[in-house]
Amino acid sequence: MSITRKHNAGFSLTELMIVVSIITILGAFALPSFTNQIRRSNRTDATAALMRVAAEQEKYYLQNNGYGDMSELNDPVTDAGYYTLTIPTANATTFTVTATPTEGGPQVNDAICSSFSINAAGQRTAVDTTGGDTSAACW
Repeated sequence: MSITRKHNAGFSLTELMIVVSIITILGAFALPSFTNQIRRSNRTDATAALMRVAAEQEKYYLQNNGYGDMSELNDPVTDAGYYTLTIPTANATTFTVTATPTEGGPQVNDAICSSFSINAAGQRTAVDTTGGDTSAACW
């Protein structure tokens, strides 16, 4: 009489721990890269809004022979709300529009492109958290 053992189907604890370790290692590399890509894609919220406000400023200039402030442009905002728009300079000859990350928003931790701006001459600038010019990388 021979006794046959049934083989238990399933995973051993060692195999399970190896899989969990591999997933953790992959996640440690993938998550920062994913977060960085999300920040980069969210920057278009600022750049698109600034271009739109610059076009509105030119339209306002043609109608009023001067550039408008926020209230005169009907308080423009960004599409997704990741950035806050301000117009620190607006007079008869020039304007500057600036986009800074909204407090508590996902772009607050974007150290490379912490604010964007555009002026009446079409000059687009961006600065990092230390005040360095990062225009080429951000626009």
